[in-house]
Amino acid sequence: MFCRKLFFVLLAILFQNLYLGFAQKSDIEMAGDIGVIVVPIAGLTTTLIKGDNKGTWQFAKGFLLNQVVTFGLKASISKTRPDFSDNNAFPSGHTSTVFQGASFIHRRYGFKYSIPAYAIAGFTAFSRQDAKKHDMFDILVGAIIGIGSTCLFTTPYQEEHLKLSFNSYDGNYLMGFIYKF
Repeated sequence: MFCRKLFFVLLAILFQNLYLGFAQKSDIEMAGDIGVIVVPIAGLTTTLIKGDNKGTWQFAKGFLLNQVVTFGLKASISKTRPDFSDNNAFPSGHTSTVFQGASFIHRRYGFKYSIPAYAIAGFTAFSRQDAKKHDMFDILVGAIIGIGSTCLFTTPYQEEHLKLSFNSYDGNYLMGFIYKF
């Protein structure tokens, strides 16, 4: 029950970011705005489909740390964007969010599952530079924050394939193995 509530709270935060991105002009920038939503939702949804409550909690902690660090730095540093639209350039929030989602999938479920997520993350980072919202340094630091926030909380997923049972009664011993494919 807690995981479902957590899912909907995180989903609301992600959709708020998407809503703010609809005012953008170029197709590349819009695609990047969609990527920043798709990758974290994919990571979070995977935990729910697998029934991986521990993974859901790990994702939430990494996501929230990422957002706090990213927006804390934006508020305290106040770097002007390359297009001079505002003072929220450093670090790239899109990049930190999308790389947090991609690195979560990588660290929790394995590299082969994260390849599409990293491709979207790379494109999203490119879209931010193409839109003149960030320079390469903003994007690099955003990626480091996103990946770092995942590394602090996420452990590899371990499915239980093998179970061992043991029973003894009146000097008789019984040992059993169960393996799920």
